[in-house]
Amino acid sequence: MICKNCQTDLIPNSDYCHICGGKIIRNRLTFRNLFEHITETFFNYDNKLLRTFLGLFKTPEDVIGGYINGTRKKHVNVISYFALAITVSGLYLLILNKFFPETLDYSIMVAPGQEEFQKKNVSFVQEYMSLFMMLYVPIYALMARFSFIGLNKFNYTELLVVFLYIQAQISLATAIVGVAFSALGITQGVMSLVFIPLMILYSAFCLKRLYKIGIGSLILRTILFFVALIAVFIIVTIVVMIIMYLNGELQSMMEAQKAAMEAAKQGQ
Repeated sequence: MICKNCQTDLIPNSDYCHICGGKIIRNRLTFRNLFEHITETFFNYDNKLLRTFLGLFKTPEDVIGGYINGTRKKHVNVISYFALAITVSGLYLLILNKFFPETLDYSIMVAPGQEEFQKKNVSFVQEYMSLFMMLYVPIYALMARFSFIGLNKFNYTELLVVFLYIQAQISLATAIVGVAFSALGITQGVMSLVFIPLMILYSAFCLKRLYKIGIGSLILRTILFFVALIAVFIIVTIVVMIIMYLNGELQSMMEAQKAAMEAAKQGQ
């Protein structure tokens, strides 16, 4: 008998291939064993996916640090996990737009007169969500490289792995909780006010466990991280404003905001 995955001669009565590690399948595919395979893959406590998801909350240094150090059979590898997060995030947005469109309201986070501009931003981000998720990672890794200067535990490539896992975990958790909150009628704007601080705290928790630093050092590094984040935000804002000015959208937005402020004054 040979392995159907790598065509290697198998050891008699073996359950797994001694070369590729693939499980030996002796029975034909039926609805029963297909269902068993699905439940084993996604709902068994000992499966890699659930172990990775739970591990990134409890012991991120085991999942992320283990992958960086070469332990790569215990958990889902970083590329597959990030790809899963992109897929789930896309499905999450599809569910929101299809079943809970009224919750796609971010007006609580914008000034009067900027609602239309905010809607355009949200639509743009949703359309290119996967691209934004991929762009965040190298930027965050670069900022972490600056923030943790003097602690040369991870190089830039390893920091990419760190933030691929962190970004994927945040996206998966947000999608799972977000659907439940949307079903309760809670808007995305309100959820963002809750989720953004939690995202920051989770990222800080992961970095603390990975770098094995104290609270004082973590606070200092977090401040440096936010300094870098603000610098990036200012640069991005300037670029966006220039683009909007060239397209004529900046002027219309300012006029709309001015009209909203005048209407608010008249209503007082």
